[in-house]
Amino acid sequence: MGHDHNHTHGANKKALLISFLITTGFMIVEAIGGFITNSLALLSDAGHMLSDSVSLGVGLLAFTFGEKVADYSKTFGYKRFEILAAVFNGVTLVLIAFYIFYEAYGRFLNPPEVASTGMLIIAITGLLVNILVAWILMKQGDTEENLNLRAAFLHVLGDLLGSVGAIMAALLIIFFDWGWADPIASVIVAILVLISGIRVTRESVHVLMEGKPKNVDLDEVVKTIKRIDGVQNIHDLHVWSITSGQNALSCHVVVEGDLSISECQSLLRQIERHLEQQNIGHVTIQLENDGHPHGDSLMCQLDTESHHNHDHH
Repeated sequence: MGHDHNHTHGANKKALLISFLITTGFMIVEAIGGFITNSLALLSDAGHMLSDSVSLGVGLLAFTFGEKVADYSKTFGYKRFEILAAVFNGVTLVLIAFYIFYEAYGRFLNPPEVASTGMLIIAITGLLVNILVAWILMKQGDTEENLNLRAAFLHVLGDLLGSVGAIMAALLIIFFDWGWADPIASVIVAILVLISGIRVTRESVHVLMEGKPKNVDLDEVVKTIKRIDGVQNIHDLHVWSITSGQNALSCHVVVEGDLSISECQSLLRQIERHLEQQNIGHVTIQLENDGHPHGDSLMCQLDTESHHNHDHH
């Protein structure tokens, strides 16, 4: 599993780097195109792409920072940086959305002239670029589990829809001379941006608040531990995420009678093995016997990261 983690980490980083370069390049093209053709739909899509390339860039930084080895001041390493990056991302998206709403309002009142053919060409190119980037992120990276990569992927999907909106608007302006199609397309982009911004922010704040990881069922965890022979009870249970895809658990387990050190060890290993199937990699367990729970009869303790080669440095 440790090797597997390193592999996904490398793949995630590579997917982000390629996507970052493509997105940043096209974002510049689209912004210039938006100014020249005077299209808010293109400009708002470029704004969204800017937030994309920032998000991909910050994501890249986060992966690089996250690789720094744990030290005495940051005992879990720098993996939380990734979550901070996702919060920054989400908030930026929300702000960009409000700015586009504001601009579009002005354009509804006073629709400007838009050079629609240029707008169409740029929007179609944008669509192709976004499809390419989304494909790279899906093919290479782990968009299911990794919050950071998922934030980037959501950005790109929003962009893709933004390009579709800009294409529709350009066609409406060309065929029907409907100038208001441009601000409408930009408002649709803004709504998408707003939704993904709120979602990413909410999920990242949940991790920062040490909330229960999405892929862990707490009742199931308690049942699993209690099912093991020799376990009487369990208390002081905490489950949280260190960063995307890395969950930790700590608890006190009350056991029957007095156990020898070797019996303790095998019981702890058993619990650890079962918890690994529940998506929990980092386990800290304190064993107590039922005679005097809480500390004074601390028999033996386990603090383990179940993927021993998890940190690949």
